[in-house]
Amino acid sequence: MQQITMGQAIQQALSEEMRRDPGIFIAGEGVGKSIHESPVMPTYGLLKEFGPGRVKDTPVSEAAIAGLAVGASVMGLRPVVEIMFNPFFTIASDQIVNHAAKLRYLSGGKSTFPLVVRIKTGAGIGAGCQHSHNLEAWVAHCPGLKVVMPGTPADAKGLLKSAIRDDNPVIFIEDMMLNFVPGQVPEEDYTIPIGVADIKKPGKDVTVVTWSKMLGVALKAAAQLSKEGIEIEIVDLRTLVPLDKETILQSVRKTGRLVVLHEATRTGGFGGEIAALVAEEAFGTLKAPIKRVAAPDIPVPFSPPLEQFYIPNEEQLIQAVKSIIG
Repeated sequence: MQQITMGQAIQQALSEEMRRDPGIFIAGEGVGKSIHESPVMPTYGLLKEFGPGRVKDTPVSEAAIAGLAVGASVMGLRPVVEIMFNPFFTIASDQIVNHAAKLRYLSGGKSTFPLVVRIKTGAGIGAGCQHSHNLEAWVAHCPGLKVVMPGTPADAKGLLKSAIRDDNPVIFIEDMMLNFVPGQVPEEDYTIPIGVADIKKPGKDVTVVTWSKMLGVALKAAAQLSKEGIEIEIVDLRTLVPLDKETILQSVRKTGRLVVLHEATRTGGFGGEIAALVAEEAFGTLKAPIKRVAAPDIPVPFSPPLEQFYIPNEEQLIQAVKSIIG
């Protein structure tokens, strides 16, 4: 088992898949040169190995990048394109939401349109509000798109391989801070099925549903709560669409309590969907109200101390857990 960062795990997934299938190419702003010359970045070394024919540095135009992906997919290739910052997905959204997400439906299921859109997301790097907003709820709201948000390097590698091999459009959202966080990753070829959540820590008192970078916050809170005799169960969704409803419901039926933790802003966030699911299908098992821990409804601040105020932390999660445990 190797110890590598999420950025390196994604690089392994990309390089291994590109060796396996010559129909796979990557494109995006600086995926060949620029910032990706750092060995911890996801596309490091790919230009040198695969050449400019399969590693395409593009102009700064997210709409063009998305259009390239849709057109290449229609023609039988398997593009993997990158949107450098999550808020700029709004510029690419016409091609993804109005075309990529609907083409298979419009074909009556007779055609496939495989493409992966890798999107970097998350606060914590001091990039300001125009680069750091988490918009996973937007894409999860669009039928026809699968939405993946890994929280560990091992999950990132296995899920990205599954996304690339999928015959449908997959939005693969990577938290930028996790590119620098190491973890244990298998060296062999493996995939993790899209749509299957993972219980990262079993517990009996409160279910905490989370994903992406907030998994680390949940694990830190769990360690502190355990010292006080409170055992939370951490459900890492890994995939928002399709949603692993059964794992969520089974956990809540066991613990009787639910806290949803995510970095995106609270109003309209995907946490509301989790809360609604449990209220509709497991309300009778609840021992306390459902709680959400999320970012405040403000743009992500540029100022480092204000940015840290914006990002949910373990203390907020601990407070939410204790508020419903009685």
